[in-house]
Amino acid sequence: MAPSRILPLVAALALSCSDRVDAGRTEGPRVVCTTAMIGDLAREIAGDEASVSTLFGADMDPHLFRPTRDDVRLLMAADLVLYNGLHLEGYLTDALERVGDSGVEVVPVAEEVLLEDERIDSGPAPDPHVWMDASIWSRVPGLIAGALGQQRPSMGAAFTARAAAIEARLLAADRAYQESFNALAPDRRVLLTAHDAFRYFGRRYGLEVRGIQGVSTTSEASLSTIEELVNVVVERDIPAIFFESTVSERNVQALVEGARARGHGLQVGGVLHADAPGAAGTYEGMLQSNVTTILGALGAGHEAAAEADVR
Repeated sequence: MAPSRILPLVAALALSCSDRVDAGRTEGPRVVCTTAMIGDLAREIAGDEASVSTLFGADMDPHLFRPTRDDVRLLMAADLVLYNGLHLEGYLTDALERVGDSGVEVVPVAEEVLLEDERIDSGPAPDPHVWMDASIWSRVPGLIAGALGQQRPSMGAAFTARAAAIEARLLAADRAYQESFNALAPDRRVLLTAHDAFRYFGRRYGLEVRGIQGVSTTSEASLSTIEELVNVVVERDIPAIFFESTVSERNVQALVEGARARGHGLQVGGVLHADAPGAAGTYEGMLQSNVTTILGALGAGHEAAAEADVR
């Protein structure tokens, strides 16, 4: 299938994902998810048979989230808590441990689905951004369905069927993304972003990934890091850098200005969604938005992205 046909197809698949709705519309199990990347899937799988709440908003940086008393009460009142793990929810760790000790079922989704040889480490900590690889995240719906089935066994078959439909969508999207990125010229396969959240994405779709900040936005970028990246940009003629919807633009602007001072016109390729869906709305929507934005800015594949926007 030609790349120009792939992106519109995946866009349609992304739009089929259910919209965000408020929790509390049912008397079924109470489910609390930390991120939208988990909550979107849990909400579609649960349907009307459970209430699903998401702690982190669509524009919230999970690395910086600090729970309030109301957040802890919500977690304590849950029947099931689904969180990413791998230290993504750093400031929430103690609360999650207390909730688990109280008898609530607490499931670290990314840790459960990630195989040992798939894990990416960054210094002393693991990279938590597993959802960036749609092929790995396609295992999450089945995990959620199983956890929901433990809460409401009579609906187990329905949960499993809904999870299978989502898994099929994600795997179809993954194949489309791979085909699209295969069309990208080798010298344009460098993805430069505000923080190091795209390693799983880069490994899956054949991109070298460079982030100004580390895997957590709690880290600060040094002047030496920015200068090193300016050298890389100039020497390798990298055309674009990307903002992220939950990360300050300050470091990106510093890198753009540093490259400009060296005579290189580094462009801002657009806004990517790394830790939250932002304006993309849903997990599937954020994947599609990222793919279209990256292909459109890095050159080869620009035609495919442009056609997808027009259709």
